[in-house]
Amino acid sequence: MVLAMNSKIKTNFEEVRTNLEEHLSAINENSSEIQALFDYLQEMEVKIDKLNSRLDQVQLIQGESAKEQVEPLDNVEKQIFLVLYTEEMALSMKELAEKAKVPFEVVQNYITSLSRKGIPIIRSMFNKQIFVQLEQKFKERQAKENLINLSLDSFF
Repeated sequence: MVLAMNSKIKTNFEEVRTNLEEHLSAINENSSEIQALFDYLQEMEVKIDKLNSRLDQVQLIQGESAKEQVEPLDNVEKQIFLVLYTEEMALSMKELAEKAKVPFEVVQNYITSLSRKGIPIIRSMFNKQIFVQLEQKFKERQAKENLINLSLDSFF
């Protein structure tokens, strides 16, 4: 009887051992699969980083070419541009209207129109008044490349 019990316990322990080995084998297979997926994700991350870098370069190139394109200005827009171009300090809308000899009521519309046509205008607020000025880099480019196509007659 003791021998039969020992044999039965031994058989049960063998069964448990077999089940544990199968379970351990499944865990090892899953670990290998997880490691392979992790390696694949790392490769994908490197490729995505490279793609992002290239996309940033393309966007910079497109941004530079977009900056170069300035639509033609009408006469009033040229007047306002000339005032902004010749001033070093930011001007309030009222000052801009006076210097450009344009009605105050339409100055904001013309500023918006200039921005839409590719002129980089910097707006700032001080004492509840809006001040505007041309971006300094654009002034330099205008001086070198005459992007607005101004003639000497425009200054007189």
